[in-house]
Amino acid sequence: MSQRPIVSHRGRQVRFAPKIDALLSRHTGQDLFRLEPDTIGVAGADLLDALLRSRPANTEERPTFKPVRGRNVERADASAYMQAVAADVRQALQRPLETPADLTGLWPQVPHDYLRDLVFGRELGRFRVLVDRRLELTPKLTWSAVTSGAALLRRPSHTEPLSKLATLVLDAAAYPDRRYAMYLYRRVAAPICFTVAALATNAVWLGAPFDDAVPNRHLIAEALRLLPPSWNILRVASPEFTAVDPRIGPADDVLLLPLLSHRDPALWEEPDAFLPERWADLDPDDHPGYLPFGHANERCWGRHMVLPLAERLLDLVRRDGLTVSPAQTVGRVELDGLMEVSEVRVEWE
Repeated sequence: MSQRPIVSHRGRQVRFAPKIDALLSRHTGQDLFRLEPDTIGVAGADLLDALLRSRPANTEERPTFKPVRGRNVERADASAYMQAVAADVRQALQRPLETPADLTGLWPQVPHDYLRDLVFGRELGRFRVLVDRRLELTPKLTWSAVTSGAALLRRPSHTEPLSKLATLVLDAAAYPDRRYAMYLYRRVAAPICFTVAALATNAVWLGAPFDDAVPNRHLIAEALRLLPPSWNILRVASPEFTAVDPRIGPADDVLLLPLLSHRDPALWEEPDAFLPERWADLDPDDHPGYLPFGHANERCWGRHMVLPLAERLLDLVRRDGLTVSPAQTVGRVELDGLMEVSEVRVEWE
């Protein structure tokens, strides 16, 4: 099967993992199709909208605030952690752009490390390990880091300020509460670094060096269209879905696929081309089928943190004249979580 093309400004190719490529090649432009005996894929803009309006996400479908080892995340806890990380991001964004800021090297690891230090500071090692990209390899590794960290964590004696998020963990006295708090720290802090680093890497791969006339927000919107880090939304079987469309059986899980609706030729001119200038005439908040942060009914809680942090990274890329190494013309997108071009070699022009 031939690779589904992405046409970048700079002639670079994107090579998708075979399963992603198969989705793109077989189902782009379709509204509904069966993926597995018990799973329906959905990519039609109107059907996506209707299904996501039919019921809210349940507790197991919310990736950040789903239960922690059987313990429900109460609304008050979710609110406290969102407010804490939002305060940390706001404080980070108030700082002037670093001079110097060497962001050369392999992306997305380099911007991930930059964001970790920018937003959460040089915190205790017990916290820093919770934002490590390697913990994505297995849930057991994550839980091991959480449990050992909670057992050994001590309030630091130095006076360097900690993040608001870390303070929430340190305020938990009993071990079970501290372990729960550390797990939520991971759930809240890591996605900020993962998602922004992926988004910035995708934008750099698709468009760097950037045209001075194209604003960052258009580059980001177009990178989110072609390579949305959160490229699917899973909903478990529900009677509401059958009521919306009888082709969905009562036992069918539903995999909603912005990856495909973002390339639907009925919705986009030159759907496989990287054309950030298209966003001068489009509204990312209400364009049909455009769901990089989920549906309008329940947008991703981190949206207003991800976008300004990504713009900050692109400001540094522009200021310092960074681009992809000319020797690298093919970027791989693996099937291992967020959609991102892996191991992009970034250097000065």
